[in-house]
Amino acid sequence: MFLFFANIIALLFSFFVVGTMLGALFSKPFRDKLTELVLARRLALARSLHNPIITPGATPWSAEAVLNPAALSLGGRTHLLYRAIGGDGVSRLGYASSGNGYVFDDRPPYPVYVAANPHAAPDRLRRYSPLLYPSGGSWGGCEDPRMVAIDGRVYVTYNAFDGWDFIRVAFVSIHEDDFRAKRFWKWSNAKLLSRAGTLNKNWALFPEKIGGKFALLHNLHAEGPDRVRIEYVDDLYTYDPERSALESPDPNAMAPRRIAWHYRMRGVGPPPLRTDRGWLVFYHATSEGEGHRYKLGAMLLDPDDPTRVLRRAAAPVLSPDTPYENHGKPGIIYACGAVIRDGTVFVYYGGADKVVCVATAPLAPFLDALEEGEPSPLTSRSARVA
Repeated sequence: MFLFFANIIALLFSFFVVGTMLGALFSKPFRDKLTELVLARRLALARSLHNPIITPGATPWSAEAVLNPAALSLGGRTHLLYRAIGGDGVSRLGYASSGNGYVFDDRPPYPVYVAANPHAAPDRLRRYSPLLYPSGGSWGGCEDPRMVAIDGRVYVTYNAFDGWDFIRVAFVSIHEDDFRAKRFWKWSNAKLLSRAGTLNKNWALFPEKIGGKFALLHNLHAEGPDRVRIEYVDDLYTYDPERSALESPDPNAMAPRRIAWHYRMRGVGPPPLRTDRGWLVFYHATSEGEGHRYKLGAMLLDPDDPTRVLRRAAAPVLSPDTPYENHGKPGIIYACGAVIRDGTVFVYYGGADKVVCVATAPLAPFLDALEEGEPSPLTSRSARVA
């Protein structure tokens, strides 16, 4: 009789355990978490087995580090302008191109653009030093370019850096034919786009005019979390930032705020990519408790009103987890260039402020996953894509 009741109790307990497990499996929180994990996996970029695709060169101007490349697909090739640092601690731009987006077989041994005479550091401190200059190891020059082609010209925005009291955004341009022929002596004169006395970095042009104007994505922080800041400019060469009403707050001076997976947005990555679902934008952000680890997020902007955020990825699409993203300045992924080729998005980035890398994803499934997830919790449900 005792064994009979013991078996009944064991059976009832088993039913309880199984019921509890089934309830958990089919509960909304569990289903939502499982969906989030599946979507996050589909949104993840896959690193190339060729990484790093560009490493420091044998020439003095690029001997210490190559990083943070701009990218442009033009004439059947992928063109990169990468930041290079030599032993003198000056950031210059080098060039490389590839027929398949992975193997860069054209890499001239000379810099293709050099900023005019940076001078902020005393002579004794003019050297490559990640300790003295933690943002890449350079004390001055042209940093972190972004590149687009508009109406037959190639435009490159970059951070003009000449000490911490002079960090401004500038641009140069060149005719597409001259760029493809590598007539790099034909760059236009540099023009500053940000105001004096402000700390501005990482501005990117949209790759086409919007409403007949150049569109400059200059800040991810706007009035609300479902907006970004864009300045519309008639003519970049006559644009006077000192007379503009543009406001672009320093993200490092802002209080952390939880949006999607991150607590602090650092800045835009590559220029926006036009897709049939909207503008695809990759950006840099850090998670709570991991302010030293730069990760890559993704968002989709409204094609009709690009200041409006339609979707955000619920998790980083790329995190600094490999040795080549940590052997240098640990925990750094910094993307400045992206292209779409044959239905694949290629994202080019600097790893550990030392090498150039690439990660890819099939574009359509990537956008499907971005659209299928819930909008950011701080984004109005009216912003959902139909």
